[in-house]
Amino acid sequence: MLVQRLGAPSDFDPLLERVRDSRVVMIGESTHGSYDYYRLREQLTRRLIAECGFSFVAVEGDWPDCDRVHRSVTAAPGGALEPQNALERFERWPTWMWANAEVARFCSWLRAWNLERPEQQRAGFHGLDVYSLWESMQAIFDYLGEEDPKSLEAAQDAYRCFEPYGKRVEDYGAASRFVSARCEEEVIRLLARTREHALADGPDRFSAWQNAEVVAGAERYYRAMVAGGPDSWNIRDTHMQDTLDRLLQRYGPDARGIVWAHNTHVGDARATDMAADGMVNIGQLARERHGDDAVTLIGFGTYRGTVIAAPRWGSPPEPMVVPPAREGSVERRLHELMPDRAVLVFDGDQPGWVTDTADHRAIGVVYDPSFESWGNYVPTRLGERYDALIWCDETTALHPLPVPAAPGEMETYPAGV
Repeated sequence: MLVQRLGAPSDFDPLLERVRDSRVVMIGESTHGSYDYYRLREQLTRRLIAECGFSFVAVEGDWPDCDRVHRSVTAAPGGALEPQNALERFERWPTWMWANAEVARFCSWLRAWNLERPEQQRAGFHGLDVYSLWESMQAIFDYLGEEDPKSLEAAQDAYRCFEPYGKRVEDYGAASRFVSARCEEEVIRLLARTREHALADGPDRFSAWQNAEVVAGAERYYRAMVAGGPDSWNIRDTHMQDTLDRLLQRYGPDARGIVWAHNTHVGDARATDMAADGMVNIGQLARERHGDDAVTLIGFGTYRGTVIAAPRWGSPPEPMVVPPAREGSVERRLHELMPDRAVLVFDGDQPGWVTDTADHRAIGVVYDPSFESWGNYVPTRLGERYDALIWCDETTALHPLPVPAAPGEMETYPAGV
């Protein structure tokens, strides 16, 4: 194991050496609201794009919202001149995950970097998630209305299946035992029509195809959500990995992708108790599909600090205190052994505490610090779950952008992470 103290972006050199041959680099976070994570992840990502030739960033966010950011950072027709303007249009709760000052700073850098390069060499910004059923449906209407009015019927038939439930798609899930067979057929028909168009070249055609994949994935997700168990989680993470693979194919045979998502998605599920519950995640799926040597998984951890989170699902975010990590946890051990900031690269010989199972903190968008005594931790074999870990002994809360208040959807464990 190699340990490098972090103080400047150049201190990531040992980690860049580890990812030199990787096609996919996934960079996690143990919260969705820590400034230090976003800032360090930005520094590492800049180097991966500028020095290692990575092609795009794909985040744990909705495709339609992130597509507006993509158009801005790549200076595509119709894109906002300032990426922050695109980020301020994020509407689905929790908006602060991506609509924050830290992401806005990175996207401004990315646009400036892209403008110095030919269009085909510009790095993109995309969303992997499955939640945006209505937004994706509207995007499909807009596309077909201009490009293929004859296919609007398929979109309208799919829309009519969901229309009785308004935008409360969880109500569709609750009623799915009665209606899902018909809706599933309509969604599959819509997906087939948009996929045919996507076979021809063009970013708008690809985006329409991806929006249809989101509609199909969301239909499966909300149907599985009501039944409980691991199926809805697995549908979501499989959709995110499928989206990543489509992006790699879209960008070409030499494409390389960076993923930003929570540790619970990035760290290989097989090295946690998630496996015993029948759950998979994108870290595991990427290793299985592309091979361990082509994938680098990077986690984050902290001992204490402050974080932006919400006390309940759908409520406004607020700064909260993250108490010191509990006894026996990964974070307590790192607090005792490591500098205030460091990167650990798990190569070669590893101490026993890296290979043994220990609790590893995981804070979602909903957080109650009083649960620290029994919740918010995932039993983990650290050296198997990640290829590297970035350690911040104390973290501070990130800075959300002023966006319109967004209604929260029904909480769907473990979607809070």
